[in-house]
Amino acid sequence: MNIYVLLYNFGTEKEGIHSIELKGRTIVLMFEEKDDAERYCGLLEAQDFPLPTVEMISIDEIRDFCTKLDYECKLVEKNFVPKTAEDRLLISPPQKNLEVETWNEEECREENIDKNIDLNSIKENLEKLL
Repeated sequence: MNIYVLLYNFGTEKEGIHSIELKGRTIVLMFEEKDDAERYCGLLEAQDFPLPTVEMISIDEIRDFCTKLDYECKLVEKNFVPKTAEDRLLISPPQKNLEVETWNEEECREENIDKNIDLNSIKENLEKLL
């Protein structure tokens, strides 16, 4: 099954996947419908967040990627209706966002952001997804 994810700097060395932080967990959003993913992009842009691109990918590849990095993935199904406040984050981005500039390895080290994450491994995994 193919799903849609939101990628930043698609096709560059600084490529990244959109995720949200929830209760200390990193969650990668997957959309069953392209229209839902594009709507979410519009909401991000309205918050002055950099505009990601919507890319189709195999759900198995994203699940493998998330498993390797100890991330969670959540599927936003067609006609999804949130039942909790947490579910609302799957259709409407949180008000606070991480800065895109902190995605590179040097700045992460300077700001002491989880040094256990191997950014080269993440990059390689993302490249495999394409």
